[in-house]
Amino acid sequence: MRPGVRALAAAAVLCGLAATAGCGKVVFIGDAPASSAPPAGSAPATAPATPPPAPTATGGSQDFSGTAQPPGNNTLELVDGTAADNGVSGNGGTVVGAAVQQEPPNWVQLVAVRSRTLDAHLVDVNQSTLYRFDKDGADPSRTACEGECAVTWPPVTIKQGGKVYVRGVRPSAVGGFKRPDGTVQLTIGGWPIYRYSGDSAPGEEKGQGIGGTWFAVAPNGQKAVPNR
Repeated sequence: MRPGVRALAAAAVLCGLAATAGCGKVVFIGDAPASSAPPAGSAPATAPATPPPAPTATGGSQDFSGTAQPPGNNTLELVDGTAADNGVSGNGGTVVGAAVQQEPPNWVQLVAVRSRTLDAHLVDVNQSTLYRFDKDGADPSRTACEGECAVTWPPVTIKQGGKVYVRGVRPSAVGGFKRPDGTVQLTIGGWPIYRYSGDSAPGEEKGQGIGGTWFAVAPNGQKAVPNR
């Protein structure tokens, strides 16, 4: 980790100590939305007065501990602490920079850090900065980045049934949804998250602000705030 980047230590936001549901819970994965039209005969949907703190349709999270897995949904397990904290070595298969993610990783790590230029934002196990895209959607979770876009901005994917190691992230913020190609992409606060292929060294933030639509993602899914 480069100088000036440090993990957040505030216990109030640590998984397991957060006010919301704790870790060890199961996150269900929704399918990519096929249509925005409501089913026939259903009441028209009304937009919420304020955005929810976490996804509610696809990419949502619920605590199914001690209960049967909801039928028709694949799941992810949230684990308190980093992979190393839990005795797991390696990177789970997560690649860096322009390297192609041939297969979704077995597990993914999400850790909140601060740097000299950005307030709280997320990095993966390789200390690669993670980003969100303004043209995506959060409720329900959906991606507007496919094809060449997804080569430049690789989605943060994970194998179905994989583990997500988290530190400095509220469990209720973590979700996942199926992209149109069937792969599972992780979400924070409903927003799909990505790496930037131009970030090749730990802690780089070269994707910040590109096109006025790409920004480092904060632990709640919002845009990370620049340090002043």
